[in-house]
Amino acid sequence: MNANDPVEEQPGIIVRIWRAIIGAPKQIKDPHLFHKMSLIPVLAWIGLGADGLSSSAYGPEEAFRALGTHTYLAVMLGLATALTVFIISYAYSRIIEHFPHGGGGYIVATHMLGENAGVVSGSALLVDYILTITVSIAACVDAVFSYLPLAAAHFKVPFACFLALVLIILNIRGVKESITVMAPIFIVFVVTHLLMLLDGFFTHTARFAPLASDFQTGIHHDLSTIGFFGILLLFMRAYSLGGGTYTGIEAVSNGLQIMREPRVQTGKRTMFYMAGSLAFTAGVLFLCYALLDVKPVEGKTLNAVLADGLFAHWPMGGTVAFITIFSEGALLLVAAQTGFVDGPRVMANMAVDSWFPHRFAALSERLTMRNGIVLMGAAAIGLLLYTRGSVSALVVMYSINVFVTFSLSQLGMSRFFLKRRHKDPRWMQHLAVHLVGLTLCVTILVITTVEKFAEGGWMTIVITSVVIYLCYLIKSHYVKVRKGIAQLDETLLDFPTSGPLNTDPVKSSETTAIQLVSGYSGFGVHTLLSILTTFPKTYKNIIFVSVAVIDSGSFKGAQEVAALEDSVRKGLEKYVDLARRLGFAADYRMEVATDVVESAVVQCKAIHEEFSRATVFTGQLTFRLEKFYHKMLHNETAFAIQRRLQWDGITTVILPIRVRV
Repeated sequence: MNANDPVEEQPGIIVRIWRAIIGAPKQIKDPHLFHKMSLIPVLAWIGLGADGLSSSAYGPEEAFRALGTHTYLAVMLGLATALTVFIISYAYSRIIEHFPHGGGGYIVATHMLGENAGVVSGSALLVDYILTITVSIAACVDAVFSYLPLAAAHFKVPFACFLALVLIILNIRGVKESITVMAPIFIVFVVTHLLMLLDGFFTHTARFAPLASDFQTGIHHDLSTIGFFGILLLFMRAYSLGGGTYTGIEAVSNGLQIMREPRVQTGKRTMFYMAGSLAFTAGVLFLCYALLDVKPVEGKTLNAVLADGLFAHWPMGGTVAFITIFSEGALLLVAAQTGFVDGPRVMANMAVDSWFPHRFAALSERLTMRNGIVLMGAAAIGLLLYTRGSVSALVVMYSINVFVTFSLSQLGMSRFFLKRRHKDPRWMQHLAVHLVGLTLCVTILVITTVEKFAEGGWMTIVITSVVIYLCYLIKSHYVKVRKGIAQLDETLLDFPTSGPLNTDPVKSSETTAIQLVSGYSGFGVHTLLSILTTFPKTYKNIIFVSVAVIDSGSFKGAQEVAALEDSVRKGLEKYVDLARRLGFAADYRMEVATDVVESAVVQCKAIHEEFSRATVFTGQLTFRLEKFYHKMLHNETAFAIQRRLQWDGITTVILPIRVRV
């Protein structure tokens, strides 16, 4: 190392501790970055499919309990559940095929039914993913505490909140890292539950004949007492209240961005794995409940009762049963992962469309949507505290929002294939599947909402309605601001100039204005003209600085990042051309990053070392009446950069850009 070489500044102890927790920054310019971060089908099945598979821990139980004394219907309920899983999964495979950039129900509803349906679907999805985290953690804790003394029950909620904090930290580190950590849990669950279900099926074949006899006796008895219509209502009620079984099916279509190329094939294969595993597990669980005549036991889940009964005669049967149910609880923790993977992505998609504050589309240095992850986790902790971790209450809230999104997705895809009827020879086949799916989803939604409205259904409707209302308020503000900025664009983008073009190179000895810009817009031109009018004949050089910000909208693949770089470069070239036409020597600098402030500060410091007589300029939106929500909806980037640069002795001027809202 040469003595004159600059010494790399070592991060402080707090930074080192923080990076040890959340991991080191990702290298954006790594050509293999997307490949390294993407998931193969098996890992995607673990990270996203675990949500669907883990719902077998609470969905079938809710449906079986709803049968009451009419448990002879359990086998039919299992068949209907498995068939429904395949229908909804097939429908979402078509969504993956025709909407390969992810976004699932939100994108389908927005594109096929309009932005109003889109915001309803997106808001329902967001609340759904918060509840995914909440109900999965609550069910995990219930499963684990099934083997602890009843006196320990008052520790359930604090333990659940602790688990939520652990998941927040894991997901801030990165999706693939968190899934890799949890993969062994998923494998143990699959092995132990396969043993349990196969044992229940093959060691109780002698019970098939009595079970068929019980079905015949039960159906004859109920036909004579409540009639066929009564049996149908009873069956549909249990079927609908088991709607939690289908939660998580949409996760794969929402998380396509993290799939390995070719994404469509990876997504469809992941969907097949999830649908097959969930249909088998849920269907055979219903059969085992009926074969062993499982009865509820206080403090235990039905699956825990089933495991105890099946493994009681095994060597170390109690240990095997404990491992089985413990793995179930652990898998529910993995399932909560889906909320952290897909929830912030839906939020980011909505932020790109201005339904949410734009900062939720930003990526951290670990290329995760940290703001969304923290918000999802905090909301889940709030719901855990509010419901005291009650799985029954949470599943009701969960199911309603899931089927709002399911219904809108099926309606949107039905319209999609109707519009393609002249192009797709198999349109009728696809349409029929989506119409059947729509009928099933609407039926489950209506029955669950009516049946459980007073038991928590009203709460999810209120929460979702509040989210929708806030989305409209946010969107209306951004629309007004956009109109104000559009006036600047109309006035200034074709700004006329006179005089000869300055082709001189920038000189480090001359006074220099460093202007921070984003895209080429009236906002940036207004800032440039403000510099020239406020400080006339002061500067000879103008250097434009921009950061190509990698957010969730552009972080979809190497091509999207390259397109973003090209767009930013072309905008900078337009600024340079305008400055030269105004008679100044001009140049530009740019960098690709996720953090505007950090990257801009580094670039400005480097330029200032070369051009010692430089001043940094940036623009900032200014409103006539500053409201409390302005700081939330509009970043404070200019002020953050100013504080950092002025601390380093670099003069930084913020020029106000007035917008009438």
